Amino acid sequence: MSVCYKKLWKILIDKDMKKKDLVEAAGISTYTINKLNRGDNVTTDVLVKICKALECSFDDIMEVVEDDK
Repeated sequence: MSVCYKKLWKILIDKDMKKKDLVEAAGISTYTINKLNRGDNVTTDVLVKICKALECSFDDIMEVVEDDK
């Protein structure tokens, strides 16, 4: 299984925010944004910061998807 952050990118579009704006609002690094872009794992602390900045929950920014076999 892997994590997909497409919902996060859609929220940013809906809120007319750039990834740079999210970095500043959530207090996360550009390295973390790059990890999210690749679908890599990030800590729950990072996800909490993002959710607080966007006023949403985990389900709003990510989903777990089955890997293709």
